[in-house]
Amino acid sequence: MRFIVLGSGSGGNAAVVEAGGIRLLVDAGLSAKQLVDRMRASGIDPATLTAVLLTHEHGDHVRGLRVLMKQLAVPVYATPSTSRLVREGGVEATSWKIFESGAGFQLNGLAVQSFAVPHDAVEPVGFVFRHEEKAMGLLSDTGHVTKLILDRLRGVHALFVEANYDDTLLEADMKRPWPTKQRISSRHGHLSNAQTAALVAELVPAGLRRVVLGHLSRDCNCPVKASAAVRATFEVEVCCAEQDRTCGWWG
Repeated sequence: MRFIVLGSGSGGNAAVVEAGGIRLLVDAGLSAKQLVDRMRASGIDPATLTAVLLTHEHGDHVRGLRVLMKQLAVPVYATPSTSRLVREGGVEATSWKIFESGAGFQLNGLAVQSFAVPHDAVEPVGFVFRHEEKAMGLLSDTGHVTKLILDRLRGVHALFVEANYDDTLLEADMKRPWPTKQRISSRHGHLSNAQTAALVAELVPAGLRRVVLGHLSRDCNCPVKASAAVRATFEVEVCCAEQDRTCGWWG
């Protein structure tokens, strides 16, 4: 099992998870053209995708979905409320596969487990993917780490997780009004470097070895600070996903 982040940040988020002949596009927040171009540049034929999975309905996670679904005849997996809002936004798909938050399902030997996350969306979820002896976690926009999140991610070997902001840089930022800063750092906003590092520290003893950090703020974070915060907890492989290019295959 392996995964690649096609792009991550406030301008759009998308990743591909691959295992046992299954290819899943998780979120489609880049433009359809960018999604297709970056998949092809990474050796992925978009026509070979098995399905699209959605974490939540925000634009930076679904922006390219409407146009992409006109090109691809694949099902879209989403929770009931997420699918309703996305469809109301004009997205039509070959089929919708609706799952309840917290439910698991199988895709030809690839086990997918969803779990609820705290974020200011209607019904946001994260995922754990398991194939044979490997497990990978995907935790996108999340305001804080709950016991449920820890329980679901414990035992993953690789993890894509957001590290949105550095506390000091967010506090000093002059572009964002105070209410926006409060939303970002709230319990239904985003994870800071320190929060992400604390999560990694909990998961390393259970087998976590590779971490890809995503959704880094351009103004209130940087790869050096984010990576240093995580590496300070345990010795793990760390990569920071970027907005404008893929981060390469991880597994």
